[in-house]
Amino acid sequence: QVQLVESGGGLVQAGGSLRLSCAASGIDFSSYNMAWYRQAPGKQRELVARIFSGGSTNYHDSVKGRFTISRDNAKNTVFLQMNSLKPEDTAVYYCNARLHYIYWGQGTQVIVSS
Repeated sequence: QVQLVESGGGLVQAGGSLRLSCAASGIDFSSYNMAWYRQAPGKQRELVARIFSGGSTNYHDSVKGRFTISRDNAKNTVFLQMNSLKPEDTAVYYCNARLHYIYWGQGTQVIVSS
């Protein structure tokens, strides 16, 4: 059974930081491309950051220079370090694993107050 379990969300003031974690089980984690998506109220889900199995990364333009995605294959965990948070970063953040299949976590809420 595949599970992606996110943690680390919460309420933070603008300019603050949060670190999201996603612990994966039931997959060959090191082979999977991992990503963070987010969905704000009334908006479509969007890709925030992706890290490929080989370690390369890409980011949504709005988070470049502020967010960093990383992975620890020994711990089957992907991280999203979020700095200089803005109110427009408020959303539910979802972990995503993609290879032959696509898996999603249940999401973790991030609220950035102004």
